[in-house]
Amino acid sequence: MNRFTLPRDIYHGDSALEALKTLEGKRAMVCVGGGSMKRLGFLDRVISYLKEAGMEVEVFDGIEPDPSVQTVMRGAEAMLRFEPDWIVAIGGGSPIDAAKAMWIKYEYPEVSFEEMCKVFGIPKLRNKAHFCAIPTTSGTATEVTAFAVITDNEKGIKYPLADFEITPDVAIVDPELVKSLPKRIIANTGMDALTHAIEAYVSTANTDFTDPLAMQAIQMVQAYLIPSYNGDMEARERMHNAQCLAGMAFSNALLGITHSMAHKTGAAFADCGAHIVHGAANAMFLPKVIAFNAKDEEAKKRYCEIVERMGACDKFTTSDEKIKALIDFLRAMNDKLDIPHCIKHCGKDCEPVEDGFIPESVFLERVGEIAKNAVADACTGSNPRSINPEQMERLLKCCYYDTEVDF
Repeated sequence: MNRFTLPRDIYHGDSALEALKTLEGKRAMVCVGGGSMKRLGFLDRVISYLKEAGMEVEVFDGIEPDPSVQTVMRGAEAMLRFEPDWIVAIGGGSPIDAAKAMWIKYEYPEVSFEEMCKVFGIPKLRNKAHFCAIPTTSGTATEVTAFAVITDNEKGIKYPLADFEITPDVAIVDPELVKSLPKRIIANTGMDALTHAIEAYVSTANTDFTDPLAMQAIQMVQAYLIPSYNGDMEARERMHNAQCLAGMAFSNALLGITHSMAHKTGAAFADCGAHIVHGAANAMFLPKVIAFNAKDEEAKKRYCEIVERMGACDKFTTSDEKIKALIDFLRAMNDKLDIPHCIKHCGKDCEPVEDGFIPESVFLERVGEIAKNAVADACTGSNPRSINPEQMERLLKCCYYDTEVDF
């Protein structure tokens, strides 16, 4: 038996933010990141709309990129004091993911972070509060997913939380909130969305319900990501919708080892001054993962279907040609978005450089442990081709040096 779960309501398009006026409750805790939402006036609008709905409002701000376990615990303590019946998270993936984890701890104060990480093991929520998510980037789609990613800074590892219980009740996908995004964020989050859609389509958990969402998202990213990156506002709105569709797909079809690798490398080199941004990591790793997965015949077939729907079937006839075309397309996208092809050339802000911030000696010293952690990641189980730690280490090395995957 399969399950397909989405938020109860998804408000989208111009003025969607005003849907906050319709929420019914007494108290709302607004969770937000840095100062951009305040500078741009969106935080004030959120507060105003919630007060118009008759709620008392408190703000928990300062949620950092790649939110930590410590931040989650602080936020949960604030919720326990304020006792909201609505949790409203606004921002990129980080504030929304952090708020999801805070929600669990708020409803179950005795639960440990380790217990929260048990895949599909979270107890029933909504005993105290409902959850509304408002994305301000076009990539993570956490506003419609059953997932959150929290970083354990002591271990340097990102842990995905996975359970349909943390799927938001309400998602507000308002294009106005992404109009002023920096180009670097547009690039990284856009490739994150594309990775979500491709991994969902080839996942072992794909279904008739997820395939149309994944394929539509792929075609929309193909059409709109580069124009959005170059300042086309209509394309920016379509990308905001595309990433949401990709999220609906992967929340139900799950993901694969591109994400496993991104989760386990993102914070692994923080002591070198290097943080591999999640979307950039996916962009770098996805072509290598496709080459690895395409050794599986069913995965190869589904990758070829993607190429055919992207309009390249008239140029390429054999399956191997189609796989190469998909890899070449992704690498060309990275070039157009100024994303490096490998870890070795990844600069401080994930821009391409000749020599990146992660020394070869440090990478080689840590890659074995990273490989073990990646194989154990929650996303590995639905990858179309099984992988062991030795293969994962080889694959990570291909992603460091930008070498061919021949195993």
